[in-house]
Parts: sequence; C-alpha cells; structure tokens
Amino acid sequence: MSAKAKSKEILDKDVWAVDEKIGKVKDIEIDLDDWKVTQLEVELEKDVAESVLGAKKGGVRNMLDLSALEKGALRRTDKGLLLQIRKDQLHMYLKPVVGT
Repeated sequence: MSAKAKSKEILDKDVWAVDEKIGKVKDIEIDLDDWKVTQLEVELEKDVAESVLGAKKGGVRNMLDLSALEKGALRRTDKGLLLQIRKDQLHMYLKPVVGT
C-alpha cells in the first residue's frame, strides 16, 4: 500500500536538506494529466537563498522539482519533510516560481 497525505499535512511544513532547515512548503503543483504532485513551492531560509541562489533577501520562493529526486529521497518526519540531499546540491532541484 502506498503512503498518502492530505495537503494540510504538507503545507507550511519545514523542509530539511539532510540536517539543515532550508525552508517551508508554501504551495504544491499538481500535474493534472497524471494527478501527481510534481513540485513543492518552498520559501527558502534567508541564508539558504543567499548561499544557494545568491539572493540577498529573505522570503525567496523556489519550486522544488520532485520528479528529479530519486525514489525515497524525500520523507515525511516529525520535523517536517526531509530531503536526502545536501544543501550544496539544492541548485539542481530548484527553479524559480513562475506565475500562472
């Protein structure tokens, strides 16, 4: 049986890269053809936005590409969502938020 969660169990949860908090889930993107969550919109911590993206301000949001992650690389824990990637690898999985 597959694991399932309601959006309220994901939204506003902390996101961690290995053992460092990188931000908080603010929204989700769903592929309506397959009805699968493909992206998490993450509001990055100020220091993470600066070190990973070069941004000089807080509140930067980026989309975390879930399809690029290997199976099992994202887990839900008591602390929030845990990515099995290091902070210095984040740039490979993040892309700017595009308004619709």
